[in-house]
Amino acid sequence: MANAANHPDNGLTTERVILRAVSENDASALQAYYAANRIHLQPWEPARQESFFNLDVIAERLRAMAHQSTTGSALHLVLFEREGGQLIGECNFTNIVRGPFQACHLGFSLAKVAEGKGLMRESLTVAIQHVFRDIGLHRIMANYRPENTRSEHLLAGLGFEKEGLARSYLKINGSWADHVLTSLVNPDDLADPVSNSRML
Repeated sequence: MANAANHPDNGLTTERVILRAVSENDASALQAYYAANRIHLQPWEPARQESFFNLDVIAERLRAMAHQSTTGSALHLVLFEREGGQLIGECNFTNIVRGPFQACHLGFSLAKVAEGKGLMRESLTVAIQHVFRDIGLHRIMANYRPENTRSEHLLAGLGFEKEGLARSYLKINGSWADHVLTSLVNPDDLADPVSNSRML
């Protein structure tokens, strides 16, 4: 379903979703997304001060995200429905580390009205392909709260493997929360023992 010729600046595409690198022009759409999904996302995110939802603050945050993408330290994507063009989510590959590690962290969120349709799995499939094939990373790490069964099933379906439980890992919604640690390794690296030996 993915169009391999696409690039995030222009849009990675799936059958139903366009994933595009963030820009300051997305500020109004993101503000509307946050307002509509504030209660929906609250249990899974850090406690947000009211200023987080301010349009100018969002625009400033987007400028910083775009700079991170330019420098190669992160990739921030926004998800739009191909039919109708509504912003329905985000996915972020952050803390990109090169050298012998070649890894990053994945975070994502989806609008409540878009849940249960397979849209995030569809989106992450093409985004992960881009991160492995075009950015050249070896490992993607994604962590979730044990009670977040939606994320658990999504990540398992994408091939992420559980690696452990981190106690009191992140302060979420005002409280320190345990997180299940998972990762996905670039299948091209696993299939190439010569390349693997060069990395050791």
